[in-house]
Amino acid sequence: MDLSTLYKTQISLTEWFQRMGLANSEAHRKEDNEKRERLAVLNEYFGLPFDRPTQFPASELVNSSPRFEEFLQSRGSELCALRLIPIDPSLPKLRTRGASITESMKWFALQEIDPEKYKADFVPHPADHVWSTIFVINQHGAFGQIVAGSHNQLTQGFYDVGTEPITFSWNGSSIETNPKNIDAKNHLLDVFALLRVIDPAVREKLVAEFGAKFFGEYLCGYFETASSKQFGTWFIDWNRLLGDVYSETKNPLLPKEGSGVVGALRGHIGSRGSVTGRARVIRVVDVAGADIELGEILVTDMTTPDFLPLMMKAGGVVTAWGGILSHAAIVCRELKKPCVTNVKGLLESIHDGDLIGVDAVEGEVKVIFRS
Repeated sequence: MDLSTLYKTQISLTEWFQRMGLANSEAHRKEDNEKRERLAVLNEYFGLPFDRPTQFPASELVNSSPRFEEFLQSRGSELCALRLIPIDPSLPKLRTRGASITESMKWFALQEIDPEKYKADFVPHPADHVWSTIFVINQHGAFGQIVAGSHNQLTQGFYDVGTEPITFSWNGSSIETNPKNIDAKNHLLDVFALLRVIDPAVREKLVAEFGAKFFGEYLCGYFETASSKQFGTWFIDWNRLLGDVYSETKNPLLPKEGSGVVGALRGHIGSRGSVTGRARVIRVVDVAGADIELGEILVTDMTTPDFLPLMMKAGGVVTAWGGILSHAAIVCRELKKPCVTNVKGLLESIHDGDLIGVDAVEGEVKVIFRS
């Protein structure tokens, strides 16, 4: 499976929400588009490190303004993520990542946009990734996943062989990881320390300006980070709306070995709930033109945006890949569909038409009747 090709077809979580017709998708779009402006305030108030972009009106790229030309000449060889953020809310956000600034300009030239209606963010892009995290802090503590590699393995749910995400929870003092990993644990402690706002006056300002919430002295919300030898640890997202979605979620770690249903497959809980139904097995390479009966359980290796119409009809979703906060898991939660991700041996064990039970409270999938 060519993961590089799959990554090129991915869309932002906001676009998933828009395609599914989520009632508050516009609020999510605004929250996503303005995330680095919020991160800049956190950096100013208590020093939170983030991937500060160099910003231009898109018209300056087209007209080669002196300011942009100086930027291109001095930093053109640097790797970046180029984000074209619409001023008009009806327009899509466009982005490319991992190429040099000069190469990214070739991509920009191919985009059919009105430059007066976009701003361009050149976001620094590390040449190496040591750790990446995706997590939520709420009134119960924190939970999420960490991976030795780039953060899009967590958001998109596609990860490289040998770098499977590590699930974790934190109660404000100690961290549990599954599987056990001391290096991951130590990095997470460093990450959480960066979100500690000791000064009560600063906490009050954040509450007043952003409606911020706190777990003790720690800022609450949905977060993404990336750590590299080149730049250290950066926060790349602070999302209040997604934090609210998971405000009541507690420890998501897998049940201990030996618990649960005998003979059940085990996975990560993407969206809680339970369902029984016929399995409809559709691999990502076969999704084009595929269909599903209302209430059948979608079983697949991974979910991409092409799966959204199927997910909306399905009674539940089970994947061989993915994570607890990947885009597809969050979408299932919004759809109120039970979802279990990262199920080992899934496609070898579940056949098309099998009657299966999905327990997305314990993270288990079991064949009830073989077709």
